[in-house]
Amino acid sequence: MTTSYFATTSRGLEEITAQELTTLGAKEVKTDFTGVHFQGDKELLYRVNLWGRTIFRVLKPIATIKSQTPQQLFRNVQKIDWSEFLQPQQTLAIRCTGKNDQLNHSHFTAIQIKNAIVEQQQKYHKVRSNIDTNSPDIVINAHIHHDECILSLDSTGESLHRRGYRPAVGLAPLKETLAAALLYIAEWDSSIPLYDPFCGSGTILIEGALMGLNIAPGLYRHQFCFENWQDYDHNLWQNLIDEARKSQKIDLPPIVGTDIDSSIIKQAQHNAKTCQIANHVEFFQRHLVDATPPAESGILICNPPYGKRLEDTEALFPLYKLLGDILKQRFKGWTAYILTGNKLLTKKVGLRTSRRIAINNGGIDCTLLKYELY
Repeated sequence: MTTSYFATTSRGLEEITAQELTTLGAKEVKTDFTGVHFQGDKELLYRVNLWGRTIFRVLKPIATIKSQTPQQLFRNVQKIDWSEFLQPQQTLAIRCTGKNDQLNHSHFTAIQIKNAIVEQQQKYHKVRSNIDTNSPDIVINAHIHHDECILSLDSTGESLHRRGYRPAVGLAPLKETLAAALLYIAEWDSSIPLYDPFCGSGTILIEGALMGLNIAPGLYRHQFCFENWQDYDHNLWQNLIDEARKSQKIDLPPIVGTDIDSSIIKQAQHNAKTCQIANHVEFFQRHLVDATPPAESGILICNPPYGKRLEDTEALFPLYKLLGDILKQRFKGWTAYILTGNKLLTKKVGLRTSRRIAINNGGIDCTLLKYELY
């Protein structure tokens, strides 16, 4: 049976996520603000959760109700038969986005929805679901838009960007979803060497290794919310997991990361070991001035520090000039991508860009700069 779904993603990555969904088999794919609508069957829902690299979570809309006031929201939530989606012995969480004039606080909106659901349970079953905000069995997503509320089942639970392999992070970690998106934008594949001279906790390179080895990121997850749904198909899910494990590859080109901070390098090595790819990615402590290409050609992707205050920016001028000099002198035959949130710093690189791509990194408007190095 074909069902409508909505995959949430970072602002600016909607087109990349749409392409990823299409590759996974989604139909009627249509981008929206911070998300993508698509259609597919239950198998596709499971597959997207298992394989999605740029997606936060996948929602299954179940109702759109009028919600101009708190009272109207409460009444219309109670008109839904929640026994189709939730059993009293299951724990529950409500997550809200959006607002209107009278429903302008997400926590208050969530309480209204929760009260309507548990009162219905109490009336018909004499027992109600407990609230669990940490690891609930069932998550209801509510999005307020004007005088309507879209209610959805969250099939994912904890955001997909938390792969589970990264208990250790650097000072300014890049989300796994964004790291994967950068690799897609760079059109990197498993035949091309990859290098990051500001690797931090290793996210870009680890995501690259997972992509190159065709490892489904969802394999690192312990559970998804859809496993608690009443129509959950255990055999179908197990078949997809078995298929994913059998499709993994074993060979990769050089994937190398360096960073000046030895403690962060140890974190990167720990993260690679956690997801069992430590023998495919090399991390070294090395100052930028000593950076050398690990192959004659390849793709360099990095996210150097870019400072929040003017004095921080000025202090980084020499670093960006050095980066430009190193690229020009040592990385001929490579393609370099630099993600930065500071236009003043980009001028210090001193190289002509062949492309500029707007990227939002954790609420900061950034630019991904592409350099063809000849």
